This record gives sequence, structure tokens and C-alpha cells, in this order.
Amino acid sequence: MPAQTLVTRIASFAELDARTFHDLLRLRIDVFVVEQACPYPELDGRDVEPGTRHLWLTRDGDVVAYLRILADRGGVARIGRVVVAPRARRGGYAGRLMAEALAVVGDRPCVLEAQSHLAGFYARHGFTVSGAEYVEDGIPHTPMRREPTTG
Repeated sequence: MPAQTLVTRIASFAELDARTFHDLLRLRIDVFVVEQACPYPELDGRDVEPGTRHLWLTRDGDVVAYLRILADRGGVARIGRVVVAPRARRGGYAGRLMAEALAVVGDRPCVLEAQSHLAGFYARHGFTVSGAEYVEDGIPHTPMRREPTTG
């Protein structure tokens, strides 16, 4: 069996073609809305902001993992919508995606709202708990922050 080709991609909304945006949204909706049974307005307007970057991995042309990086006030980056396709889980894709995202974020502070059961995963990438746990759409979440590293 030939080796599978894994490719990392990053784009602003303006750089996305319709098919790619469809595939990214489908993954997000399939996992967050359908699998996790959380009906919520997935299209929140932030995908199209000029400072947003969409980062995803494809394996042999199929989207297997995705996240978006938002530009919040004060120069803070916000990572969200971190998702791995069910068929690709346990393949190390989430870790690779986070490493790529943090390279894009660079020396800016970065925040995210982790599903609480994944706080340990984000801690391995330098994030620490920054607030009290809360429940959103029936799922416990934990706010986390990563400060820029200083040389």
C-alpha cells in the first residue's frame, strides 16, 4: 500500500475556494453539531474576518484535521474549532495541527476554550488554565492561555 501524503494548509477566508470551505465546514458540523449533539450557529461571522487564518491537514486530498486562529483585541491570538475527523483520530494529527498553529501564532499570547477533558492535551502545548470551568452546549469547557515564550 502506498504511503499516504499529509499536507498542511493555511489560508485566509478570501484565499479559500468554495469546495475547500465546504469541506472544512462539513468536518466542523459533522463533529461539533452532529457527533457531539450540540446544535448551535456554526457560522458565527468570525471565519470571514481579515485576521482569521484557517489551518488544516489533508491526507491524500481529504480534510482530516482543522482549526482556526482568530485575531482578538490586544494582539491576542485565539485558537478555536480544533477538530479531527473520526476516521483519523489517534493518528497524531491534533498535535501536529497545534504545533503548526503555534508556529503561526509566534510570540503573541494565545487563548482557547478547551473542552475540559482535553485540557491535558493543551497543557502539553504550553497552555495553562486561565479561568473557571463552565458548561457550554452541555459540555464542560476550561479557558486556557499560553503566554509568549521569551528567549
